[in-house]
Amino acid sequence: MNQQFEAVQKFGKNSFEATVKTLDVASTGTKAIVVETTDYAKKSFEQNAATFEKLAGVKSLKQAIQIQSDYLRSAYEGFVAHATKSRELYTKLAQDSVAPFGFLRSAAEAAVAPTKSAARAK
Repeated sequence: MNQQFEAVQKFGKNSFEATVKTLDVASTGTKAIVVETTDYAKKSFEQNAATFEKLAGVKSLKQAIQIQSDYLRSAYEGFVAHATKSRELYTKLAQDSVAPFGFLRSAAEAAVAPTKSAARAK
């Protein structure tokens, strides 16, 4: 009975440590996502302002269409790059957040396995 209590106590301690580690990883990953999103928003705003300034000084329709086409192409490429980077950051966050609990599953299975075999022996 004492061994079971110690096993449960150790499992609880390990669970707590894994949770703390997961929260630390989640905090770091979330900060990286916020920085990436902030950088993208800042660049996007600057690009919008620069395009508006160019359009304000345009002399012909052809020139205006060219400026808008360049802007759309650049905005699209920037969005795709941001989306790709964000996807990578979210994927890494999910993988890193689950990783500390992987060993807990193994430990739980190992702790339960001797109990099952002892129960079957009776």
